[in-house]
Amino acid sequence: MIVYDLSCCEGHRFEGWFGSSGEFEDQRARGLLCCPSCGTADVTKAPMAPAVQPKGNQRQEVLPPEASRPMANTPMPPEMKQALTALAKAQAEALKNSTWVGDKFAEETRKMHYGERDGAPIHGQASLAEAKALIEEGVPVAPLPFPVAPPEKLN
Repeated sequence: MIVYDLSCCEGHRFEGWFGSSGEFEDQRARGLLCCPSCGTADVTKAPMAPAVQPKGNQRQEVLPPEASRPMANTPMPPEMKQALTALAKAQAEALKNSTWVGDKFAEETRKMHYGERDGAPIHGQASLAEAKALIEEGVPVAPLPFPVAPPEKLN
């Protein structure tokens, strides 16, 4: 099992247990993850430090209580929360006028780029290899900062 520190767009932090890193990505892509505090499905991995034990022959330094220490699982700073909220709203607004093309994203984008179909805002899924190939061809694409569930997967 893998334990990840997770956070939502509202700044809530919590743990998630997964069988593998691929299982986390799969659940997130299918919209199965949600924040236990607010219920949003806008969940990402939070930065976390690995737990590395010191060597047995090394003495651990003890800091006095007044020494500053990094804090884990602290609430997201308000500025970060505000920026992520604004970004999520901008993405949602942009997607209102965009058509979901699913796994045909690379194919449909190429058709528009080469004039084989009319241009229109679209969004969908592409593998890393497909995205790299589009960029190498000069096709203007960009990843969405927040995951988007396919229409058939929404409640």
